Amino acid sequence: MPTWEGFLSPVLHVLSDEQQRGRREMGHLVAEQVGLTDEQLSEVLASGQTKANNRIGWALSALALSDAIDRPNRGHYVINERGRALLADHPEGLTERALFPDGRKRWKATAATPTEGSETELDPVEQIDQGVRRFNADVAAQLIDRIRAQDSAFLEQAVLDLLVAMGYGGAEKQVRRLGGSGDGGVDGVIDQDALGLERVYVQAKRYATDNTVGRETIQAFVGALHGRQASRGIFITTSRFTQHAIDYVSTIPTRVILVDGDRLARLMIQYGVGVQTKHTYRLVEGDEGFFE
Repeated sequence: MPTWEGFLSPVLHVLSDEQQRGRREMGHLVAEQVGLTDEQLSEVLASGQTKANNRIGWALSALALSDAIDRPNRGHYVINERGRALLADHPEGLTERALFPDGRKRWKATAATPTEGSETELDPVEQIDQGVRRFNADVAAQLIDRIRAQDSAFLEQAVLDLLVAMGYGGAEKQVRRLGGSGDGGVDGVIDQDALGLERVYVQAKRYATDNTVGRETIQAFVGALHGRQASRGIFITTSRFTQHAIDYVSTIPTRVILVDGDRLARLMIQYGVGVQTKHTYRLVEGDEGFFE
C-alpha cells in the first residue's frame, strides 16, 4: 500500500473535476483511483480504522494545511488554484517536499511526519508522541477554519473562555466581554484582582489567512489601551501578524502580547477549549518494587 505521500496526487486527481466531496466519498474514490485491492482495503489499525482511510486522511490534511485544497464545509473538500498547479507540475507524483517548498513547513514542523521506512527508526513511545502531534496539527487547522465560519462575537467569547482556562481573571474568573458598537477598540477586559486594580484588555480579530494584521492595527489597539489608562493588552487573530507589527510591540513601553491563529489553536488544544478527548491511551512499565 502507498505511504500517505502516495495518496497526495490521487486525492488531487479525484478533486480535479471541481466537485465538492465529503470525507467518506473521498475515501472510496481515492481507493479506486489508486487501485487498492480488497486485501489492502481490509487492513485495520489497532484503533479500528482501516489503514487506507487513515493514510488518505493524512493526505487530505497535508493538502489542506498547504493550501492546495479548501474546506468549504466541515468534512468537505474542493480543489483550488494551487492544487491544480501542483497536479500539473508534478505528473510523476506529489511529495511532501514539493507540497511545502517555501520553508514554512508547518506540517513537518508541527507533525514531523515520517515516511514508511523511517517508522522503524522510532521507538514505540516516539511513535505515539508523533501520532498525537500529527493528529493535533490537523485538529488545530480545523479549529481555526470553524472559528472563521462563526461571527465575531463567537471569537470574542471563545478567546475569553480560553484566557479563563489559562488562569487569567483570578479565582473568581473576572472576565467580561465588551465587544460590539462603542467598545472603544477592545473586546474584553480581565480583572486580575477583586478590586480591578490590575486589568488586561483583549482584542480579537476574525480574519482570513491572507488578511494579515499590520502595525497600524496594533497601534490603534495601543491607543485604545492608553485611552483606558491601561498598560497591558492581548491581541488575538485567526490570521497572522506582519513583521512590522511584531517589531513594533517590542519597542513600546506598553506590554502587548500577540497571538496568531496557529498559536491560538495550539492553546485551545492545550487548555481543552473547543475540543474534547477522543481517546485515552494508558502507557505502563514494569514495577520494579513488585519484583523485589
